[in-house]
Amino acid sequence: MEENNVPMEKGKNGIGTAGFVCGLIGFIFSFIPVLNIVGWILCILGFIFSLIGVIKKNVKKGLAIAGLILSCAGPIIGLIIVGAAAGSVASMM
Repeated sequence: MEENNVPMEKGKNGIGTAGFVCGLIGFIFSFIPVLNIVGWILCILGFIFSLIGVIKKNVKKGLAIAGLILSCAGPIIGLIIVGAAAGSVASMM
């Protein structure tokens, strides 16, 4: 509630922060061919948590938005890495 035209402070966004952390770890794991499966799972969790963090009202949304971006970019990078590794193995045979 606003009193005397003083805006309310935005609270902390714990679920958005959790989404960012999951998205960041998933993004990093996406670069490692064997661990990218774990990275994809973390990216899915990060996407869900970050989306909830963005939807919440009266909270800071910066980390939640960054978590969404990382959670979307992680699987794309992972697919590129897996494709490159598969192409590399196929060319050796």
